[in-house]
Amino acid sequence: MKNTIILMLGTLSSRVLGLVRQMVINLFPVSIQDAFNVASKVPNLFRELLAEGALVNSFIPVYQGLPEAEQKKLANSFFGALIAINMVLVGLGIVFARPIVDFLVADGDNINTDLAVQITQLVMPFLMMMSFSAVSMGILSARENFKAYSYAQVAFNVASILVLLFAPRTALWLGLGWTFGGLVQFLVQSWPLFKAGMFPRPQLGWNPHIKVVLSRMAPFLLSTSARQFLNLIVTRFITAFSGGTISGYQNAEVIFQLALGLFAVSPATALYPRLARHWNDQDTAGFKALTVQGLRAVVFFAAPVSALLVALAPFAVSIFNLSLPDTPAEIQKYQAGALILGTWALAIVPWGMIQFMARTFFVRGRTLDSLLITSGGAFFEVGLYALLTRPEALGLSGFGISSFISGLVVLSVQLWLYRKQLGFPLKELGVFLVRVVPAAAIAGGLAWWLGSLLPHSGGILQGMVGLVLAGGVGGVVYLVLTFLLKVKELSSLVGRIRR
Repeated sequence: MKNTIILMLGTLSSRVLGLVRQMVINLFPVSIQDAFNVASKVPNLFRELLAEGALVNSFIPVYQGLPEAEQKKLANSFFGALIAINMVLVGLGIVFARPIVDFLVADGDNINTDLAVQITQLVMPFLMMMSFSAVSMGILSARENFKAYSYAQVAFNVASILVLLFAPRTALWLGLGWTFGGLVQFLVQSWPLFKAGMFPRPQLGWNPHIKVVLSRMAPFLLSTSARQFLNLIVTRFITAFSGGTISGYQNAEVIFQLALGLFAVSPATALYPRLARHWNDQDTAGFKALTVQGLRAVVFFAAPVSALLVALAPFAVSIFNLSLPDTPAEIQKYQAGALILGTWALAIVPWGMIQFMARTFFVRGRTLDSLLITSGGAFFEVGLYALLTRPEALGLSGFGISSFISGLVVLSVQLWLYRKQLGFPLKELGVFLVRVVPAAAIAGGLAWWLGSLLPHSGGILQGMVGLVLAGGVGGVVYLVLTFLLKVKELSSLVGRIRR
């Protein structure tokens, strides 16, 4: 629980600063925002493939199971290989920026493709910074040192905000500010390793343990590729809508990722080393108990946030607008963000649970199972997008509904397969969901009613008032209901706070 709280606090600080960073980005002209939101898809595509997600989840179990001397050799060899791969990818991204942007943009009239190409070339080095940071993160996480990881995310946002706030509001500085933030994140996260003499020295020689890491990474890369393919398709769908829509989508995504990162990824990351230890020690009972504990923690925190964001989506996206939207593009950005977030927030609970369940497969070496499930879910979601986001169907609301439906399907398959392989107390989890989810729904319904009495014209002041008043009341109601229902996660949280 201690590591979970550390990560949640660090993630909360980072995500709050991420909201501030997004506010600053929203000060740029909408045409530059739209171009940046297309360009940033390119390094973020490879970031998850070759940096944070694939590397950390594959590297930790192997690194943790080696003697200290072998750990250093593995880290050195892997770091050297990662540098070489990133140099090639960054170069290709810069050279082929034009065809990449043309592929991502469905309608060139809605996006300034020249600006998107320029920003793509500026942000490609960001990928290398994130890959270097991922090596440090993997080593620190294996030793259950999460403080530097949390601080590094904060440092990225602070550095980016300072550059973007005081630099000219042009495409050049938007791209440079993003990349500079990545450099600062790498330096801050790597400093504890430098001090301890543990930072890897890059080597290009082969290490036999790299094969084990790559064997774990390969299926993860394939499953992540399917999800990133989904992101590219989403970009094409979004750019088919009028100017400002993709920036509204990005605003909604920042809030969605704030909730998902804080209430799902943080517990999953904190519990991952313990999951690995239980499995390596062949403690199946402890492994299953920790799985249930992790899922309950995710649902307890994520359910009320999901309900409140569904109810207060217009207020939530308003916080990015330091002034009232007064142009067609600004109004479209605000309305699109509210529509997308209002349904997308439904997906926080299932996708939060999916994030945790995926790690229970990785740590057991069942990466092929995870590959098939997540890849199938990604293609299923693409099909839902094609059906539900058409103007004659649900339009922009179809993005969130598609994510929610696909999340339920993927989670159901994960739980079924886990139960088949190890056994799983579905009844215990089901009873918990029946108690907590309705409590969250009641809190969300009350918040929606209070919000309907408040003005919400798209400005930050109205947004903050709605979130504080209606959201605060909804949050209190949820805590009271879970107290009356004697949900043990609440008493555990209160106990930790008192300590």
